Amino acid sequence: MSAIKFKVLDVRPVIARGEEPFNIIRARVDALAAGHGLTVIAPFFPAPLIERLKSEGFASSMEHRADGGWAVNFWRE
Repeated sequence: MSAIKFKVLDVRPVIARGEEPFNIIRARVDALAAGHGLTVIAPFFPAPLIERLKSEGFASSMEHRADGGWAVNFWRE
């Protein structure tokens, strides 16, 4: 995973506005080039997103951040 370049998408402001961030995440995931991944920063553990992308062949790793949010890395193996 260390050779993968991750782009970061913080969806906390989107969620704070009461909007659903999936379409933004979907667009970013679909635009990933080979060797790139996406780090999603969320205010809660995004279990449905992890399961959805896993079913599409994405691997993931996650970290519970000191600020209470979650950073989840997605990439294709």
